[in-house]
Amino acid sequence: MSTAMGRIVKQVSEGTTKYYWYPGDKKEWIRAAVALGVGGAAFGLSMLLTRSLLLATVVGTSATAVVAGLNFGRRDARALAGFPDLGDRAARRAAVGHAGKAVWRALAHGFGGAAAAVLILNLPHRGAVADWILPIVPAIAGALAHQLGMLWEQLSASASTPGPASTPASEAAEAPKEPALQS
Repeated sequence: MSTAMGRIVKQVSEGTTKYYWYPGDKKEWIRAAVALGVGGAAFGLSMLLTRSLLLATVVGTSATAVVAGLNFGRRDARALAGFPDLGDRAARRAAVGHAGKAVWRALAHGFGGAAAAVLILNLPHRGAVADWILPIVPAIAGALAHQLGMLWEQLSASASTPGPASTPASEAAEAPKEPALQS
């Protein structure tokens, strides 16, 4: 089975099994649902506390953009870490596949920021802040979270060495010996 497709298997009867295919991985669909859930919860809580539809929408879309940005950033960092050496034809094909998936993630991320801006602009509001600043807040929050996700994935990756680290012989000879403590 390809990693670009997921499937749901349902046993209808003893001899009949139905397969439902969907694009993507189940984990990524769950992460998307969590991002939407976090945004919905942030919207509800903000609406409850501030009673401002404009502010609650900005907070809710920003929370969704942050969670989605973290997920996209982590996926992009993993894809970059596994990027093949471009020496042969198969490696170049794999690189094109990685780049294609990154383009789809970028389109989804950009569409989310644009959709949030349009949603915020179409709410009843007045003032320069509501017209010019608040619509771009979710896109900026998502972009910063994307970078943070990439950084987090890079920091969590462990580097391994073939053996224990040792000091070079020239430094070991020059280092003064510590006297032994006597009791």
